[in-house]
Amino acid sequence: MQATLTRVSGIRVGHADDAEALTGCTVILLPDHTTASVDVRGGAPGTRETDLLAPECTVQHIHAITLCGGSAFGLAAADGVMRWLRQKDIGFDVAVTKVPIVPAAVIFDLGCGNPLAYATPDMGYEACNAASEDPVIEGCVGAGMGASVGKMLGPSGCMKSGIGSYAITLPDGTTVAALVVNNAFGDIYRERTGQIIAGTRLPSGQFFDMAAQLRGGHAVPEFNGGNTTLVVVATDATLSKSECRKVAQMAQDGMARAIKPIHTPFDGDVIFTVATNQRPAPAMVQLGSVAADVVAAAIERSVVMATSMAGMPAMRDL
Repeated sequence: MQATLTRVSGIRVGHADDAEALTGCTVILLPDHTTASVDVRGGAPGTRETDLLAPECTVQHIHAITLCGGSAFGLAAADGVMRWLRQKDIGFDVAVTKVPIVPAAVIFDLGCGNPLAYATPDMGYEACNAASEDPVIEGCVGAGMGASVGKMLGPSGCMKSGIGSYAITLPDGTTVAALVVNNAFGDIYRERTGQIIAGTRLPSGQFFDMAAQLRGGHAVPEFNGGNTTLVVVATDATLSKSECRKVAQMAQDGMARAIKPIHTPFDGDVIFTVATNQRPAPAMVQLGSVAADVVAAAIERSVVMATSMAGMPAMRDL
């Protein structure tokens, strides 16, 4: 059985990207009556339609999530997703029409490829057409095309990353899964060993060990833009918007275990949680704990599955 986000029945994932400009988008199409919420921890987020995910807001269900490259420009990709959904007569019924509800978030990848290129509405539409329930394609695709990690010493010290996904099915049959677009400022750690597996590298090829250097008082450059890790956690359990938010909050622990430092002023870290409401939910403590586990595993896969690009080495090529 496949172990990616699409293990959750009814979820479809599609990518569209530009391999020359090194940007793209990834769309997660959701089944009817999917509830969702979000937790934003980074200091420099780029988002759209996240306020309506607050538990007290009127809209209860969403139809898709768009993850985009191109900084704030890339949020336009969600327009193409809305166009595709409207053509399928999918959306929130407002009597005179249906309005697709499509939260979106972006990474900053303008320094990786063409700084004038970004995810477009046509890319969003194309990603919807490509979406399927097949195992998620990981690595340097979609919104992960221009992703990199380990930014403290600038572009020369970065490593390539991309998209990673992982899923677990609990003994009661509940599935919890995550998809990650990893464009972190920090280094990436393998949780079971505590070792850095990707991140800032010195000219010698050794890891700079950002966390240790920061503890030692190493100066941080004044501007370290170009970061953000985006996550979608999905489950087939039945959850309210408030419960989705709590799962998103607990899932942030997976980020903290796999990326150091995390949630910095230079990152726009965002975790969406979606629940397809197909089965009774296990205890929230179990669901949130497993959500953190799949996020940490997906972050590891985002660098394991990446390939070298734009002068940046990938883990598999070291």
